[in-house]
Amino acid sequence: MLAEWLVQSGHEAAHVIGVDLATAEDPAIWLHAVATHAALITKDADLLAIRINAAAGPAVIWLRIGNATNRNLIGWFARRFPAVIDALLAGESIVEVR
Repeated sequence: MLAEWLVQSGHEAAHVIGVDLATAEDPAIWLHAVATHAALITKDADLLAIRINAAAGPAVIWLRIGNATNRNLIGWFARRFPAVIDALLAGESIVEVR
């Protein structure tokens, strides 16, 4: 999974399954990210909509890739990850990854 790749790459990360939010609605996931000061990585536009409408909150990294195996997703993301980090360090609250 992508969260495991991030951890192996030296970053803090957790999948919703690992924090008991696998069946949670998006607002609960959002509140968890707020409470833990975590960025959200998602393919789901619903979390993006929450960020757009929020005055503040975690960054949302919106992955614009269709269905992909975990291996392909990780390879795709890894090639784009330096640009994602640059955008976050520049203060971007929404990072669209294509």
